[in-house]
Order: sequence, then structure tokens, then C-alpha cells
Amino acid sequence: MGSAGTPDQTSLPSMLVLFTDYGWHDPYVGQIKAVLASEAPGLAVIDLLHAVPDFNAHAGALLLDALSRSFPTGAVFLCVVDPGVGAGREALVVEADGRWYVGPDNGLLSIVSARAKRHRAWKIHWRPERLSVSFHGRDLFAPIAGWIAAGHFPADKLTLVAEPGIQFDAADLPRILYIDHFGNAWTGIRGGLADAASQLEVNGKRLPWRRVYAEAGKGEAFWYVNSSGLIEIAVNRGNAAGMLGLKVGDLIKLYSPAHGPVH
Repeated sequence: MGSAGTPDQTSLPSMLVLFTDYGWHDPYVGQIKAVLASEAPGLAVIDLLHAVPDFNAHAGALLLDALSRSFPTGAVFLCVVDPGVGAGREALVVEADGRWYVGPDNGLLSIVSARAKRHRAWKIHWRPERLSVSFHGRDLFAPIAGWIAAGHFPADKLTLVAEPGIQFDAADLPRILYIDHFGNAWTGIRGGLADAASQLEVNGKRLPWRRVYAEAGKGEAFWYVNSSGLIEIAVNRGNAAGMLGLKVGDLIKLYSPAHGPVH
């Protein structure tokens, strides 16, 4: 660790990872990538997710924690789910267990910070000469992320702080966070809280556990622990969201036959 919380060069990252609610049909992702290409030429840029539920920083925070764990230490995540842009919320850099996160201080980065074994946070006090009031992802977050990824930690543009200013509860959330294009519904409950005997209830219907899709009957709805470690609701060769009428935010309940409600 250098002075004023400046990281040593050996801890700096090797790839940029994008995590936003921008979608693919608008110019925003391309505009961010243009900045990253300028500030961190030659580095890999990974499109992790551009379909975080719109404006939903809490769902985004839980998804970010689950998805980022498969990336190597040193990766830098540019995270934008920012309905409060231009309204006075702070901007952050967070280092959590060796991975880097740049984005708004609206809770989006708080769960990776709270669940990490070690973490540090900085407020971005720098403001560029060109700063759109509605597009901090391009004008503020992307340059900072690019500089960190290129090995130039911008200590003169950051102020070390104790924690993110806005923090969500880091506990598991018994709601649907995300629905993929297959209609599978990801929940905010990590798989370690349940076992094979547990049943999950959503919209009044109780679903059994299956280890993998192939162990469910064709058209059967079930729950399992997905590859990101979250409990997911699925239908074998079908669309769970359509069959069960699911949407982001729906409450779920987890039951153990021996102990009753788990979550």
C-alpha cells in the first residue's frame, strides 16, 4: 500500500468489465467503450451485463456481487445503474478482495464491499472539464476506470473514505432480481441457505429442488442453484417467468420440511 491509500503497482488490474442497465439498443455502451479505448488502449473490455433491471440499484448490487466473484483479482468493473445521476449523489471507487469497482454511491457497490474479506473505498472528487449532467458513465466513471485499468491509479482525483455513503443490507434478499431471455428467474438468495429437501414458493406455488435441468421432467417448474451461486427458478425446456407469471421484485419464500420457513 502506498501513501494516502494508493495501491502498489502489483495490485493493479488487467481487464475492464462493464455492468450496466443501458441495454444494447442505444448508443451508451458504445460511447463508454470509446472512452475506455482512449484511456486504456489494448485492454480487454468484457460486456458482463447490460440488462440489470432498469433503475434498480439494489438488484444490481446483489447481481454484481454474485457475478463478479468468477473474475480474477485485478479486474476493474465499470458499474452504472444510476437513476440519481446529476442530483448530488457521490461517485466511488471500491477495491474489494482485489477487484475494483467504479460507479455511483447509491448502494450499487455496497454489497460487494460489505461481503468482502477486505475492502477500501474512495470518493471521486475530480470532475472533468466536459461532464454531462446525465451521463456520468461516459464522462466521469469511464475515465477513472480506464486509468486504474491502465495502471495509473488516480490518487490525486480521489479521497479515501471509510465506507460507501449509501449501503444496502448485505443479507440475502428473498425476491426475484433478474429474468434472463430463457425466462429463468434469478433470486437474491445464495444457494448455501437451502438444501435438496427445501421447497421454494412463488406466487402461491411450491416448487421442488432439482440438481440440474435434466433431472426435471419436461415442462416441470423447479428451483436449483445456478452457476453464479444464486437460487434460480426454472422450467425444463420452458419459460418459468411466463408459466408462473414472474416479474422482477416478486417475493419468494423458502421452506425446510424440518424447520419451516428459511427465508
